[in-house]
Formats: sequence, structure tokens, C-alpha cells
Amino acid sequence: MNIIHTSNAPAAIGPYSQAIVANGLVYTSGQIALDPASGVIGETTVEGQTEQAIRNLNAVLAEAGSDLTRVVKTTCFLRHMSDFAAFNAVYAKYFTGKPARSCVEVSALPKAALVEIECVAEVKE
Repeated sequence: MNIIHTSNAPAAIGPYSQAIVANGLVYTSGQIALDPASGVIGETTVEGQTEQAIRNLNAVLAEAGSDLTRVVKTTCFLRHMSDFAAFNAVYAKYFTGKPARSCVEVSALPKAALVEIECVAEVKE
């Protein structure tokens, strides 16, 4: 088991790792739209927050030796299910391999985020 940390994505805001690599897979913690440099959410729309969350997720995957094309499963959390179509439009640009996915509405997310995404991906050999 290998703990993953990169300064190219926001530091964990609790007692957890950005990701763990085990048995050829990387398991990421959820990524919200925190800017890695400032530590704040600068985007106010679900589209902007989805873009930043995916950039953060991609940075964690890169540190683990993976990328978005190797994602096999995502779990997505939306603050408002009414944002589903707008979220999907951005998500579809990045997850072109169409990994398995769950997407649910939640009552709240850390830092009042509108979206959070976590994933499981293969690590490059």
C-alpha cells in the first residue's frame, strides 16, 4: 500500500490521504474545487467547480501513476440534483471512456462546495 500526496492538488482537509495505491489500483479521496495554491473555492458555478475538481483529481491520479483514461469507477456528489445536466456536460468532456459511476445529491459538502468527485483507477504498469 502506498500513500499518495501531491502539491498539485489541495492538501487533505482532514485525517485522510489524497489517495492510496493498492494491488494495482488507485483509490482517490473526494476532490472538490479547492484551488491548490490558495486553498479556497474560487468558482461559483457547478461547471467551474466541476472543472477544478477534475483538475485536482487528475493531479492526484498523475502522482499515483494513472490518469483519467484509466478510471474504472467514479462516485460523484452534487449539492443540487438540479445541476445534474450542467455537471454531466463538463464530466463528459473528461471521462470519455465512460467509467462506471454513481451520482447522488447530498445535503452538504466540505467548504460549501457544489460538487465532489472520487474515483478508482488502474495504475500504469
